[in-house]
Amino acid sequence: MSTEVTKAPEQTPAEIGAPATRNRPVWRPLTDIVETKDGVTLMIELPGVAAEHVDVALEKRVLTIRARSGVTVPDKLRLAHAEYEAGDYERAFTLSDDFDAERIEAEMKNGVLILRLPRSASTQPRSIKVKAA
Repeated sequence: MSTEVTKAPEQTPAEIGAPATRNRPVWRPLTDIVETKDGVTLMIELPGVAAEHVDVALEKRVLTIRARSGVTVPDKLRLAHAEYEAGDYERAFTLSDDFDAERIEAEMKNGVLILRLPRSASTQPRSIKVKAA
C-alpha cells in the first residue's frame, strides 16, 4: 500500500472549472512535504494571502489548493515601484487511500499554509505482542 502524495496531472483551467482566461497571473506555489510518524505535512508558500482567501478541497483523492493574493499599500503612502503583483495560486496533489480525509487540518501562518494529512488508524503501524508458549 502506497503512502505517497503525488502531484496531480496538470490540468487546463477549463478542466478545473476556472475561466479559460484571467486578467491575473496564476502561480504554482512552492511546497515542502514532510513525512511524520502520524502522516504527512505539506507546507505551501502563499505570500500575500489571507486565510479567508484560501480554498482547500478534497475530491476523489485529489487535494486541491486555490488561493487569491492581493497587494496592500499602507495608508497615506503612494506606491513608487512594485515587484510583486496580485494573483492566484493553484496546486493539486493526488493522495493514496491510506489518508483519513475527515481528520485533515489546515492552518495559515506567516504566509505559509500548513496541511496535516493523518493516516487512517487502520494503516498505522502497530506492535504485535508475542506470547511465550
